[in-house]
Amino acid sequence: MLDIAEELHRWIARGRDAAVATVVAVGGSAPRQPGAALAVDRDGTAIGSVSGGCVEGAVYELCRQAIEDGRSVVERFGYSDEDAFAVGLTCGGVIDILVTPLRGPVLAEALEAAAAGLAAALARIVAGPREMLGRAMLVRPDGSVEGGFGGHPDLDRTVAGEARAMLDAGRTGTVEIGADGSRCGEPVTVLVESSVPAPRMIVFGAVDFAAALVKVGVFLGYHVTVCDARPVFATRARFPDADEIVVDWPHRYLESTEVDARTVLCVLTHDAKFDVPLLQAAFRLPVAYIGAMGSRRTHEDRERQLREAGVTEAELARLRSPIGLDLGARTPEETALSIAAEIVAARRGGSGAALTGADTPIHHDLPPALPGPAANSSDPSA
Repeated sequence: MLDIAEELHRWIARGRDAAVATVVAVGGSAPRQPGAALAVDRDGTAIGSVSGGCVEGAVYELCRQAIEDGRSVVERFGYSDEDAFAVGLTCGGVIDILVTPLRGPVLAEALEAAAAGLAAALARIVAGPREMLGRAMLVRPDGSVEGGFGGHPDLDRTVAGEARAMLDAGRTGTVEIGADGSRCGEPVTVLVESSVPAPRMIVFGAVDFAAALVKVGVFLGYHVTVCDARPVFATRARFPDADEIVVDWPHRYLESTEVDARTVLCVLTHDAKFDVPLLQAAFRLPVAYIGAMGSRRTHEDRERQLREAGVTEAELARLRSPIGLDLGARTPEETALSIAAEIVAARRGGSGAALTGADTPIHHDLPPALPGPAANSSDPSA
């Protein structure tokens, strides 16, 4: 649900009555991951998607029903030979979807935080006691909690701890709490959606290739910074789409800025006086991706200089160079696409090989579906 938080937050601010359907769990070749959402207001306006089109019509009607009766439901959609093109997943996967009215202070607070780019985790019960389905809790990074599941403090504490751990990791998924841990007589399954600030992409080198990469990085949801030591090139006029433009020596900026395990570093300067000290600094950081542009000859010379500077083979193994996948790219836009493709492959565990004729999964990081059939009950008081 938090993937469409900005628009839903506006709906709430305007008092629009609505319901939201959220993917809870998936199995097989399902097109969307847990947390993906479709929302419908009383006028019939719809935003978002839960399946890329396969079951949108059926989910749309469930949302309209939830607006009318105020009840939460969980429905499972899967492939069936008889009805695949009517309401089933034609790709052969299975998805469980939670449908709830868009009401209550907890959901409003969660959407406000996500729309503002603040870190928070929204936890909602998706399986368990019938009367608790859809109840919600908001957990912030400092451990503060808003809302809860009602009458079960041990369950609240357990889920708050699990949600905070998932928030720290920036993960969205389900958590199963056993009957003893839930203290409510039955095991419960909780969907935790983590809202975290956008990951960073830092592009070093204010070149024409960088201008194209900035656009792709913003499109992929990164907070994009362009850094170059030359003020004549690092300008807003040249990079209107960048979130931030920094005039500084690349290695000095990297040593002074905050990065994390989701940050990607793209070194497009292909100039040793910039690249070598910058990459030395980069190898010491726990970032997700380090790529450097240049010909194979440039790459070999750069590696030689890095070894002479004391960089180890293990550190060099982190470097993606020449940067990008082999797409035969020539233009800045094509090159940006090849770099972005390599970043996505590194993030998701893809091989970068063509899917045609391959016997490999299309999606590499999908969690399993809920173990049993989804419950079909509700509680309007979430």
